[in-house]
Amino acid sequence: MSILVDENTRLIVQGITGREGQFHTEQMLAYGTNVVAGVTPGRGGQSVHGVPVYNTVREAAEQHHADATVLFVPAKYTFDGATEAIDAGLPLVITIAEHVPVLEMLQLYHLARSRGVRLIGPNSFGVISPGKSKAGFMAHHIFSPGNVAFLSRSATNCYETVLMCSQVGIGQSTAVGVGGDMIPGSTFADLLPLLQDDPQTEVIVLIGEIGGDEEERAADCIARYVTKPVVAMIAGRNAPPERTMGHAGAIVAADGTGSAANKEAALQAAGVHIAETTEHIVEILKKIKR
Repeated sequence: MSILVDENTRLIVQGITGREGQFHTEQMLAYGTNVVAGVTPGRGGQSVHGVPVYNTVREAAEQHHADATVLFVPAKYTFDGATEAIDAGLPLVITIAEHVPVLEMLQLYHLARSRGVRLIGPNSFGVISPGKSKAGFMAHHIFSPGNVAFLSRSATNCYETVLMCSQVGIGQSTAVGVGGDMIPGSTFADLLPLLQDDPQTEVIVLIGEIGGDEEERAADCIARYVTKPVVAMIAGRNAPPERTMGHAGAIVAADGTGSAANKEAALQAAGVHIAETTEHIVEILKKIKR
């Protein structure tokens, strides 16, 4: 199995007629993703790589029995696009854009939860279940099927770790770009129970970042519910404490809340293996999987 997307997922691409939408639709189709429809207001009746385009998400979802959507739209259109997808009843909505206004994301967060919708992102690379399906822009050739799951706030650190894992024969069950913005649609703590219940996943890797309290809440979730081995790395652990970082979610409070040290201490207390670098993650995985 896997979580969120698999070979049965029927995916809509919002913004399919744009440059990024067209390119990544082609890539997703090549990977085997079942892209059933696209949506661009005013472009209904066209097609992109053989995928029919509709003016509204509701029309596309109803015509093709879609159950997921990925938004390749600019940040300023993400709120409207995600709201439309939630209103159309799609159970999985994946938002890619960075710099979505915080207030709009806060509203989307609560709207999605009130409707029982799984919202991923923003600032996410998407979701991939290697060998089955992908919804996003990740370089799928570095992924390989296996039983290690990845949840990551950082796209680059996730890619680097996955590539090294694949090179030494450690495959992946699912990788989710949680996103590094201040308000993610789904947190580590939201997704960890899905991986705990996934029979394909044997080990979980968390790639966090300084800022916020997402990793501390993940530590609490792990201590309470997760019995599988968990490996974690906190990116930005060497960032100067007096320096303001540019990443949207990388805000460390004056009392140290959100620091790498606080996060690592909480995770370690929950029984998590702490890695200092991406290479160290792979070394720990090798030992766990012996």
